[in-house]
Amino acid sequence: MNWFNRHRHHHGPEHASQRASPGAPPEWTPAVERSNTYGLLNEASDESYEKAQEFCKRYPAESSALLPSQTLADIANDGCLEWRIQIDNSSHVSVNPGKGGLSQIRSRAGCPDTCLLSNLPIVAGQYHFPNDGGVYYEITVHKMTDPTKGGVVAIGTACRPYPPWRLPGWNRLSAGFHLDDFHKFFEDPEGGRPCFPGSPPLTSVVGHTIGCGYSFQTGTMFFTIDGQRLPDAFTGIYLQNRREIDVYAAVGVSGECEVSVNFGGTYFKWLEGNEWRWRVDRQVRKLVDDVGEQEELPAYSGY
Repeated sequence: MNWFNRHRHHHGPEHASQRASPGAPPEWTPAVERSNTYGLLNEASDESYEKAQEFCKRYPAESSALLPSQTLADIANDGCLEWRIQIDNSSHVSVNPGKGGLSQIRSRAGCPDTCLLSNLPIVAGQYHFPNDGGVYYEITVHKMTDPTKGGVVAIGTACRPYPPWRLPGWNRLSAGFHLDDFHKFFEDPEGGRPCFPGSPPLTSVVGHTIGCGYSFQTGTMFFTIDGQRLPDAFTGIYLQNRREIDVYAAVGVSGECEVSVNFGGTYFKWLEGNEWRWRVDRQVRKLVDDVGEQEELPAYSGY
């Protein structure tokens, strides 16, 4: 029996105990895994941490906002193809469009920790939160410097503004899965927590596809590897203030890396993610108060 089959029972909405209660949403609580004070392979400097703390104090998280009418019209026509990774001003990183709506990220050798966000939110506070499904996207790692030499790729979420020199999960309102040591982070500037109960199922992520999903009902964040869902990483995040914030996809790189990001323009390896209830463009088709029983259907075919 492989690792994924042994641990499948750890995740998912199939357990009644994990469903949201009809009362107030649950507050986020730390994961049960032991937290590490330092990263196993890579560690940001104290200066980086202090600068990020000052950044977050100086620049509060942006409030949720309605999308421009032209953006909504473009989404109505093109759906998830309107989502992409925002071009970064860093001289160390480039982002280019690829086939099937992919965003192609390339970082140079010696690239410092860098976080890139999506151009549009994947969890939008001003819009309707369905009772099922959520949002999901994937990255494929084509190249990553050896982690023992500073290579990192990370996948997760963050709110704007986010310190661009900090990887996802290290600071305010951000979650991340770091693929150098397979640790997960939520507002955790230290070493994170192991994402696996035991040894990771792979030693290198190069050539593999990693996904990030978020459930609207329970505030559960989970990750996938090559289409296999891992045990839930966090539960209850973003629920307490989700009407007040917009949450963006976040991809982090350090060292020489090549990563493609897929918001649904190309078929997902996690098969359930291809269903309408997990599409990034589903939520923004209804405002908060527009909660009629008839779910609006997509106006396009992505394949």
